[in-house]
Amino acid sequence: MQTKKILIITYYWPPAGGPGVQRWLKFAKYLPEFGWKPIIYTPENPSYPLLDESLMKDVPEDLEIVKTKIWEPYQLAEKLNKSNKKFKAGQFDVGNNQSWKSKLSIWVRGNFFIPDARVFWVKPSTEFLEKYLQQNNIETVVTSGPPHSMHLIGLNLKKKLPHLRWIADFRDPWTEISYYKHLKLTNRSDKKHRFLESEVFKNADITLATSYTDAENFRKNGANAVCITNGFDETDSGKKLNQSAISDHFTLSYIGVLEQLRNPENLWAALNNLIKNNSDFAESFRLKFVGRIDDKILTSLENSDLKNHILKLGYVSHDRAVQEMSNSSILLITNFPNVSSKGIIPGKIFEYLATGKQILSFGPNEADVSKILQETSAGKHFSYEDSEEIEDFIIQKFKLWKNGNLSENTKNIEQFSRKNLTKQLSELLG
Repeated sequence: MQTKKILIITYYWPPAGGPGVQRWLKFAKYLPEFGWKPIIYTPENPSYPLLDESLMKDVPEDLEIVKTKIWEPYQLAEKLNKSNKKFKAGQFDVGNNQSWKSKLSIWVRGNFFIPDARVFWVKPSTEFLEKYLQQNNIETVVTSGPPHSMHLIGLNLKKKLPHLRWIADFRDPWTEISYYKHLKLTNRSDKKHRFLESEVFKNADITLATSYTDAENFRKNGANAVCITNGFDETDSGKKLNQSAISDHFTLSYIGVLEQLRNPENLWAALNNLIKNNSDFAESFRLKFVGRIDDKILTSLENSDLKNHILKLGYVSHDRAVQEMSNSSILLITNFPNVSSKGIIPGKIFEYLATGKQILSFGPNEADVSKILQETSAGKHFSYEDSEEIEDFIIQKFKLWKNGNLSENTKNIEQFSRKNLTKQLSELLG
């Protein structure tokens, strides 16, 4: 089999942390098994919201990585207002929590940096890569966004080199993502965002989506869209760790970043109610946060009956995070509440699946996450309006845990292994 080259243009790369890094890190890990030689193009001096050195172990030793310098205004913005650090991860203060500095920063971010603050890397990258691709006989390019500026690099290259095969990978949507409406866009800026998105859809040979709904929406907007979800890597999933460990506590764990737009207030109300009315549950229950939880959410919880039940571990390495998943009773995942977000499948759900633990999910009705949980018998999905049903689910699992019967009965999860997903990608690439 002749090895073919594929250039992957990605802003996020180890030591960057978070789920967005892992998609193409894992594809790059397994692509050589299917006849492809990946080459990574990434910034030399990026500004990452999170770092995770443990991900470096997954970077193949012989992987070619090409870097050029980037200028981005986030470092300056963070000096003016510390809240600006959230924007790099698509997080925003909302409602009464917004200060005037936050409002100004959001307005500037949405109207001056289109599509995002990494846009200043587009022109120099296009000039550099046009020569690099020709000199190295590379005919297939992937752009991974957000930041969606990466797709503008692909768009420019496609126009300069029409023979190029360009795959635009949308880890999250562009104008359909929940925080888009919080950007305080002028009509002119909104039109520019939508025009550029349309140009990407129209010119990319293949548009990849990470969810079934996103792929359908992209197709409606003119893209040749295919869904390849995220997944779990069997070499570092909970199946390989101390999964059989029995905890002294019935632990509900949230792994990752929890911000105000995905705050399950009805879950906190249900847990408060259970603690008040069920002493047996109150004695055993722990609410564990592994990662960054918004300060305002944490303050609210610490002023409730949950205050003595909270374990806050902060941001930890990916390896440690997977271990904490395995040492939990139930795993919590949350999505944005609006209908337009039903296609978002948070990457960590697949690592949740790999542990065999039951999953408690929140988001809009008929979400893609709900479909996955039903297919795999791995838990239950609720809307942000549900109340009594949440208590029933938690008590049911608590009773099973109490009797030592909170067993792992998931099924059909192999389809989401990183190796199987890379095989799908290689078949799509041809």
